[in-house]
Amino acid sequence: MATGDKIPTSGGQGLGQNPFAALSGAGLPVAPKSVLEQAAAAVAAKKGGDKPAAPEKNRGRVEVRRETGGRGGKTVTTVSGFVGIGLPEKEQLTKKMRGACGCGGTVKDGVIEIQGDQRETVARILTEAGFRAVMAGG
Repeated sequence: MATGDKIPTSGGQGLGQNPFAALSGAGLPVAPKSVLEQAAAAVAAKKGGDKPAAPEKNRGRVEVRRETGGRGGKTVTTVSGFVGIGLPEKEQLTKKMRGACGCGGTVKDGVIEIQGDQRETVARILTEAGFRAVMAGG
């Protein structure tokens, strides 16, 4: 390549044409009216800043406890009594709780353990997930 054959970097014309420029919405099916109304209601609720509605699904009662026994005096918050959910969902809930509480936690034998006395935060997260959190024990 000779020194006079430089490629301009000033922007010039584009690299090509937009492959989607010729497409249009003509001929595409229209969503049913009920779907459009639900979408509009969801957008209005987000813009309005209203609290999200309580989850429709009642996923059962879970017990939130503060325990110190067998842990050298350290306090942990345990969540037990889950019915119908598997280990992956418990681990997902644990990860969300750890992030919200800013502490460690794990799932042992089907029971979620969060370090420290975090009952209020844990109960709030469980309520948002559709569980009925009940404070049990001390």
